[in-house]
Amino acid sequence: MSRFALVALKRLLGTSCVLLTISIGGRAQAQNQKVADSALTLEQCVAYALQHEPLINMAIVNQAITTANNRIAIAGWLPQVNVQGNLTHYNTLPTGFFTDSGRIVNSKTGVVNTFTPTLAVTQTIFNPALLYAVHTEPLYNKQARQITDSTKIEIVSAVSKTFYSLLNTLEQINVLKEDTARLAKNVSDTYHQFVSGVADKTNYDEAVISLNNSLFSLRQAGEAVRPQYAQLKQVMGYPPTAQFNVLYDTLQMQNDIAFDTTMALDMTKRPEFQYLQTTKQLQLQTVNYYRHAWIPTIGAFFDYEYEFENNAFSKLFSQAYPFNYVGLSFSVPVFTGFARSQNIRKARLQYDLLDWSEVELKSQIWTDYTTAMANYKSNLYNLGVSKQNTELAKETYGIVNLQYLQGVVPYLNVITAETNLITSELTYETSLFQVLSSKIDLEKAMGIITIK
Repeated sequence: MSRFALVALKRLLGTSCVLLTISIGGRAQAQNQKVADSALTLEQCVAYALQHEPLINMAIVNQAITTANNRIAIAGWLPQVNVQGNLTHYNTLPTGFFTDSGRIVNSKTGVVNTFTPTLAVTQTIFNPALLYAVHTEPLYNKQARQITDSTKIEIVSAVSKTFYSLLNTLEQINVLKEDTARLAKNVSDTYHQFVSGVADKTNYDEAVISLNNSLFSLRQAGEAVRPQYAQLKQVMGYPPTAQFNVLYDTLQMQNDIAFDTTMALDMTKRPEFQYLQTTKQLQLQTVNYYRHAWIPTIGAFFDYEYEFENNAFSKLFSQAYPFNYVGLSFSVPVFTGFARSQNIRKARLQYDLLDWSEVELKSQIWTDYTTAMANYKSNLYNLGVSKQNTELAKETYGIVNLQYLQGVVPYLNVITAETNLITSELTYETSLFQVLSSKIDLEKAMGIITIK
C-alpha cells in the first residue's frame, strides 16, 4: 500500500473514532435523559419557575407588604389606647393668687412631689384621610396582584422561549450527527474509489473537507448547549450547580403551533392596560380626597388620671386622687393658603397624564400585536416551505449519491446535494422553534397567556 493510502486510511480511522465517540455520547445522553430523575418538560419548567423564580417571589413579597401597609393605613379607625405617666418634683412650688378680705394675696400652692399615670383612649369618628385609606385599600391590593400576574406572564414567556431555543440547538445536534454519519460514509466511498482508480484524489479531499466542516459545526453546537442550559436555569430560578435534562415531544410541539389568527385583539386583557386602569381609579380617589379635605375631622376621647401627690417623696404613693373626663374634638381647615385648591388641580393634571399614558399604551399594544402576528404568520409559512424543502432535499440527495456511485454524475453534485440537505434540515428545525416562540410572543401581545 502506498504512503498516501496509509495516510488516507489513518484519516479515515480517526474520523470514524470521532463519529463513534459522538454516536456513543449521543446514545448515552438520550438514555440518561430517559431515566433521569430530574428530567423536566416545558410545563414542569414553567411550574418550577412560578414557584422559585426570584422576581416572582419578590412580587409576592411586595404584594404582602402592600396588604400590611393598607392595614396600617386603616388602623386609625380602631380605638387608640395609650398609657403614660409624669413624675414631677418641684424645687420651688408655683405661686397662686387669691382674695382675702378684698385683698389679693399670693401663696405657694401645690405639693412638692406628684406622679400622674394616665390612661388615654381616643376614637376617630370621621377623618377624610382615613376615609381615603378605606377607599384605596382594595385598589392598592388589586394593583399589587396585577404586578405579580404581569411578572408571572413575563417569566412564563421567558422560560418558554429559552426552552425552545435550547431544544433548537439539541435538534440541530441530532441533525448534524446524521450529517456527519453520511459524510463519513462518503469519505469511505471516495477513498475506496480513489484506491481502485475510479475517482481522483480531489473527490476524497473534498469529502474529508465536508466531514471536517460538519464536525466543526457539531462541536460548535455542542458547546452552545451549556450556556443555553445556564440561561434556562436563570429564568427558572433553578440552582446553577444542579443538573437536569429536558424532555420534549417533537410531534406534540408540531401540533402546538396552531393558533387562531382570526381572534380579535382585546386590549383589556393586557396586564399593563389593567394596571393603568387601576392607577387611574386610584388617582380619582386622590382627586376626591383633596376635594373633600375641608370636611372636619371629628374624634372622641377619654382620659383617666390616677394622681399621687405628697410633699414627702417616701409617702408619694400613700394617697391617690383619681379623676377622669370625656369629650369630643374636631378640626376644620378654614384656610390653608390655597394648598387645597392647588392639590386638586395637581391631582387632576396627574389624571390627565394617565389619560395620555393610556393613549400611548394602546398604540404600543397595537404595534406589539401587529408585529407578533406578522412574525407568526411569516414563520409559519417558512416552516411549511422548509419542511417541503427538507423532503425534496432528502430525495435529491439519495438520487444524486446513487448516481455518483454509478459514475453518472461528478462528486461535486453530491457535495451540493449534501449541502442543500443539511441546510434544509437545519432551517426546518430553526423554523419550527421560531414558530413556537413567535406564538408565545403573539399570546403575550394579546394578553392570553394563562398562568396558574
